[in-house]
Amino acid sequence: MPKAPGTPRKKATIAGPRPQRRAAAEPSKLDRLQALILASLEDDKAEAIVTLDLVGKASFADRMMIATGLVDRQISAMATHLETKLREAGFARPQIEGATGTDWVLIDAGDIVVHLFKPDARALYALEKMWGADLDEPAA
Repeated sequence: MPKAPGTPRKKATIAGPRPQRRAAAEPSKLDRLQALILASLEDDKAEAIVTLDLVGKASFADRMMIATGLVDRQISAMATHLETKLREAGFARPQIEGATGTDWVLIDAGDIVVHLFKPDARALYALEKMWGADLDEPAA
């Protein structure tokens, strides 16, 4: 069988980066982060808070938290308060997308990604169905 043209380096470049698995965060740190986020959301009267385990399903985070706020202003305040509490607790400053008055705010707190939705947007995107345990079960 003839050899494919090109050097191993060129072949690796063409193939692209190898997928890398994230090492799961230290459990105590992850649990402290989740507890802090949960307490912040509960203080701000978030509704229907759900936590999804993403270990083995996604490489970008270990957990996902989803919560509902009733109006844009509440959702924006929840994101701002969470950012402040994370900084005060010594966690890295989270990245926030959509905090300027939209139906959906995403907060990337490193090992946990937080989604804040208005009720209609949450029903539309249905992240619980997309990432929930139901997907792990074989179809009947």
